[in-house]
Amino acid sequence: MSLQVLDPTNETVPPRGQCAPRPVSLAGKTVGIISNGKEGTAGFFNHLERMLRDQLGVAEVVRRTKSNYSAPADPDIVDELRRWQAVVTGIGD
Repeated sequence: MSLQVLDPTNETVPPRGQCAPRPVSLAGKTVGIISNGKEGTAGFFNHLERMLRDQLGVAEVVRRTKSNYSAPADPDIVDELRRWQAVVTGIGD
């Protein structure tokens, strides 16, 4: 009897994504914050928002919360983020 060993490694290389262009400065820009909705994000994002405004001169901070913490952002959030110049997303437990 012979033993056959199979290698489950996927040999195809997924296409690499491209980074979005980075703004030189956030001063006067709109920054979106997308939370997964868990309790641990609130304090961090509150502090981050203050820093963005006070230290980096961000004009507007838009905060959105996903409807399901374990799923991708809702389509309406994805559509809206196209109007922001930068996005921060995070999780918290």
